[in-house]
Amino acid sequence: MDDRRAARAAAKRRRARRGAATATVSTVLVVVLVVWLIGSSPGWPDVRETFFSWEAFRTSFPEVLSGFWLDVKLFVIVELCVLVLGLVVALVRTTTSPALFPLRAFAAAYVDVFRGIPVILLVYLVGFGVPALAFEGAPSDPVFLGGVALTASYTAYVAEVYRAGIDSVHGSQRQAALAVGLTQGQAMRFVILPQAVRRVVPPLLNDFISLQKDVALVAILGPLEAFRVAQIEAASTFNYTPLLAAAMLYLCVTIPMARLVDVVQRRSRAA
Repeated sequence: MDDRRAARAAAKRRRARRGAATATVSTVLVVVLVVWLIGSSPGWPDVRETFFSWEAFRTSFPEVLSGFWLDVKLFVIVELCVLVLGLVVALVRTTTSPALFPLRAFAAAYVDVFRGIPVILLVYLVGFGVPALAFEGAPSDPVFLGGVALTASYTAYVAEVYRAGIDSVHGSQRQAALAVGLTQGQAMRFVILPQAVRRVVPPLLNDFISLQKDVALVAILGPLEAFRVAQIEAASTFNYTPLLAAAMLYLCVTIPMARLVDVVQRRSRAA
């Protein structure tokens, strides 16, 4: 029995090595082919000078990086707000008390409206509409207003992710919690929500990858974040390498988050 198990394990390792070798060789061949096709194209010298200039990258990168820190700070603050507000909206939508029907209707309308408006349009409406109202004491900082618009939009998406997680928990879990003496609120807090949140971690991470990219939309209001700085640098030199620098900074955040989603999904499937 032990010999057969060892033989199966050895065969599995051999198949894994062959698969890894095949994947590596095929990837290298594809990369070499793509590089050769691009490098042999007639317009490659102009593209290389316009988009891949080392000198333009070196001179613009510090400014673009400085603007990127604004993106990071805005992303972190908006993400924390979305996590909390999305959960509140989801809990309101899952209540069944007749007295709370007005709140449920408002939460449903909120999700329908803000999930249906494109993010860039919402940034325009909030960023330019709120100052135009000229209310005394109304905020006018474009970074703040852009963050409000992103929070309003992504709260609607995340609320539905939370609600799907809550609805996926079988009703017997709530009944069992009530049977041992927990109240409705305690059952939701200690039994339903922990299971629901654990199930929706991958889609939540996917939403936050999208949020990290959409933070660049705040540039239309004027703040000097990474994309805006790259635009200014490109317009002043007629070289688009600064935009490539900004794209690389975004990838430095989104790619690790994407790999984290893969890890979480594999663990959830193995559990």
